[in-house]
Amino acid sequence: MKLYSSKIKTLPEAKKEIDLLKAKGKHIVFTNGCFDILHPGHIRYLNSARKLGDYLIVALNSDRSVRAIKGPGRPVNPQADRAELLAALAFVDAVIIFDEDDPLKIIKCLLPDILVKGGDWKEEDIIGTDVVKAAGGEVRRIPFIPGFSTSEIIKKMGDK
Repeated sequence: MKLYSSKIKTLPEAKKEIDLLKAKGKHIVFTNGCFDILHPGHIRYLNSARKLGDYLIVALNSDRSVRAIKGPGRPVNPQADRAELLAALAFVDAVIIFDEDDPLKIIKCLLPDILVKGGDWKEEDIIGTDVVKAAGGEVRRIPFIPGFSTSEIIKKMGDK
């Protein structure tokens, strides 16, 4: 039995919920990523993202999508496990798994009020910036926390 499965949503389920929340004046925060090996950098980032609004939805790259971005040895953890871990976090309100190479389709559908990425991203490189801004939303960059990296964790494991 998967814990927190009620927070793991399909795109139509997420759209319906977000439309209801927006109708109540709630601010929707959106971010995305692989979140392959959850570490303190992820936790701090997601907690900071949630503080920017009323509802945080995390779009999670599917296993196929992670392989396309990171290479054949990734992900370390399968998408169902990664989604369950994210959904277990109190400050994450919903998780949606996407199979595309980028989250543009989801961003266009959900039109979040606030699109969030790490400070290591230039705003002009953040996918969906134009869509969110055109809809009256904003893009926020959360400062990158040095010393935490899934790739570095994997490298350390290989060194042992």
